[in-house]
Amino acid sequence: MRIIAGALGGRKLHAPRGKSTRPTADRVKEALFNILGAPRARDGRRFRALDLYAGSGALGLEAISRGADEAVLIEQDEAAALAAERNVSDLAVGDRVRVIRGDVGMALRRLDGAFDWVFVDPPYEGGFLDRALRLLGGSKTVADEGTVIAEHAASDAPGDRFGRLLRDDLRRYGQTALSFYRPAVEPAP
Repeated sequence: MRIIAGALGGRKLHAPRGKSTRPTADRVKEALFNILGAPRARDGRRFRALDLYAGSGALGLEAISRGADEAVLIEQDEAAALAAERNVSDLAVGDRVRVIRGDVGMALRRLDGAFDWVFVDPPYEGGFLDRALRLLGGSKTVADEGTVIAEHAASDAPGDRFGRLLRDDLRRYGQTALSFYRPAVEPAP
């Protein structure tokens, strides 16, 4: 595993031992960031990325490498959280990246502010993706012009709407797929 592009491009990442995580394939990660483009801060605020079920932190760290100002990585698995913390330390980005160990639902309730990119890459089994999307769709965690990117099995796409989040794109890469959600624009009263 490695950072693909940007200021940290080519740097290797530590992966947790065992089979508790499923890293995003490099070709999927490259396609994802080609679709997203460069981080663009709006209204003079910091561009923030949130990586749920972060594993080694590869997606949040890729966002930092490509210009995001800040990233928060949330991971419950002990080995994965240790790998993410080690990657943050080895890349010397601790001033811009925070690792939170714990359940995604509890961690989301403790976060302040909105995020521009939210990566959701949970285990494919167990209903974790739908739960995370429901939580995000019912909160202000996603910036009004933000994007939620959900990685899932190509054969098991999540719903089109979760609260204020609407899917506006779905891309397949072999057995893996990415669903892109954006907050619904509420009509003016």
